[in-house]
Formats: sequence, C-alpha cells, structure tokens
Amino acid sequence: MKYTPFFEIHTALNAKMALFGGYQMPIQYPGGVKYEHLAVRENLGVFDISHMGEFMVEGPQALDLLQYICSNDITKLNPGKAQYNYLPNKTGGIVDDLIVYQLEKEKYLMVVNASNIDKDWKWINSFNQFKVDISNISDKTSLLAIQGPKAIEAMQPLCDTDLKNLKNYCHTTTSFAGFKNILVATTGYTGSGGIEIYFNPEYAKTIWERIMNAGADYGISPIGLAARDTLRIEMGYCLYGNEINDTTPPISAGLNWVTKTNTNFINYKNYEVSIQNQSDKKLIGFEMNTRGIPRSDYLIYDKKENPIGKVTSGTQSPSLNKGIGLGYVKSDFSEIGENLYIRIRDKFVPCTIVRVPFYRD
Repeated sequence: MKYTPFFEIHTALNAKMALFGGYQMPIQYPGGVKYEHLAVRENLGVFDISHMGEFMVEGPQALDLLQYICSNDITKLNPGKAQYNYLPNKTGGIVDDLIVYQLEKEKYLMVVNASNIDKDWKWINSFNQFKVDISNISDKTSLLAIQGPKAIEAMQPLCDTDLKNLKNYCHTTTSFAGFKNILVATTGYTGSGGIEIYFNPEYAKTIWERIMNAGADYGISPIGLAARDTLRIEMGYCLYGNEINDTTPPISAGLNWVTKTNTNFINYKNYEVSIQNQSDKKLIGFEMNTRGIPRSDYLIYDKKENPIGKVTSGTQSPSLNKGIGLGYVKSDFSEIGENLYIRIRDKFVPCTIVRVPFYRD
C-alpha cells in the first residue's frame, strides 16, 4: 500500500479514504460528493492525483519510440503542447490511455493511469529497440489538479506565467507557489477548465497550503475521487477499466480521433480494418427518463426488453439532477434519440440515448 504526500492532510480533513491504484486516496470529504462536484462546476476545487504514473522519455529517437507505441500522431506535438493518446496492443485493444507532454525537442513526459503503472512500464520498455532513455519518475512526482471556472484567476498570483495565455492542452515550466521548475498544464478531467501541476513531493504540504489560501476567496474546496468520477461521467470521458480495456476496440469507444494509423504504430493494420469494418457495438451516453440511477454492469435492453448491452459507468448527475450513464450497446441501437431500458432492481427503467457531453457550460 502506498500513500501520497497529502495523506495526512486528507485524514486531518476527515476524508473518507480507500485503496485506489495501490494508494490510499480520498474518496470524499465531509461535505459530500454533490457539494464537491458543484464546487468544481461553479468555483474551483483541488484534487490530489499524485497516484498517477509518470515516465520520462528522452533521447534522439524518443519521437520514434513514441510514434510506434502511441495511437496519435506525436509529430503534431512541439515543446509546450500536450496530447491525448492510448497505447495500442497486439490484439486491437487498449493497453492504457495517457497524456504525452513534449517538454523539449528530445524530451517527453508520459502520464499514465495509476493502476497500470507497472503494466505500462513493462509494455513500453519491451519496444525500446530505439535505445531511448526511459525513467519511471512516478514516486518522485506529485500531482495536483486545480479545476473549475475560477481556477485560473485564483491561481494566477501563485504563478510567474500568465495562465490566461496558456491554451487548452498546453504547458509551461515555471515558478509556482514560491517553487521553481513546476510543470503547469492546462489539462484536466472535469470539463470545467483549470490547471494541473507536477512537482517534487518535498514541496507538497506547502504547495497545498498556498493553493488553499489563494483560492479561499474564490470558494475552493478539496475534492475526492468520487466527485472526480461524477465530473468525468458528465463529460462522457472514458475511464480505463470501465469504458476501455485490453479488449476494447477503440472504434467502439469513439476514439477514432486519436487513432492515426498512417503513423504505422504497433499493429496499425488491425486498427485500420476495425475502422473500415466499423463495429458491432458502440459506446453511448444516455439519460434516464424517470427516477433511477444506472450503475456499472447493469444490463441495457431494447424496447422489446431484449438485452443489447451493458452500462459501464453511471451516476446521479449533480449538475443535471438526473440519472446519466455510459455503456456499450449493439450498433443497430446506438442512434441519438433511441429509447432503451436499464434494468434496475428487476424493473425496466426507460432512458434515451443523448449526445455527450451531458453537461455543457
């Protein structure tokens, strides 16, 4: 079991803690999930996500390695940019999804899911015929996400860089909260804007304190993983282990936009065939038409009550005050506006397929 540098802070705040990705992590604070969720949508919140994994990739052939193991076109990056990706496998599925940051011409940072750190590390190194220098800096890196419509304004006094000039999925290395060489990125998992900051764990408690002080007049709140999940569901973002995994065809998950087969990544021909042939199942977003909360693994039925799929993620949306969910259904039943049913406690509860994101600011 591992602990982030913020463990004592979470326990002092009476957070409900649980094991996630091998770490003791805050699930929620005493105010509750709905309060935390709305704090991010309306003001700002700070998330401890130091459990995430970070790999540094450096050298003259760093680009060649990343272009081979990643699904997106890494040549589109330049220093100061970030890019969403997944790691394709040999059977047409997904090893993991991740973000790649280009720090310098021959230096990149890969940020991977906590539960997949060891798996990804072995996978990436197994293809390092390019003799690239790869280092696992996960234990030497802390990560906080400050998210919400007031995040940029509230955090600006702590940062030497003009945060308003940082476009979406960009980053800079700057001074933050009195410390140098902090990576500040306009990436996030909430859909409400803000920044993520990467730094030395030794700075953790001081940085947390200064962030909370800077955000005090803006309504800042600490946010747990439960609200992080409801926020990402409202945006329709995939979560590894729910919507995507080793057997998920990216075409089914709607990830064509990051599947650039012209780069000749690992097993790219398999993915080309998948795109050409389409898929017999698709990921959908749906809203409940009456009261009812869909949960992972609940079955989805057509109008004749025939099973056609399964829920992958679901919640009672704090922003919309209705049940929403993501799930896979047979492609013939995946059109926007299609009326389906979710079986909840032996009842067939009606729902309608809608466009994601569910929440629009």
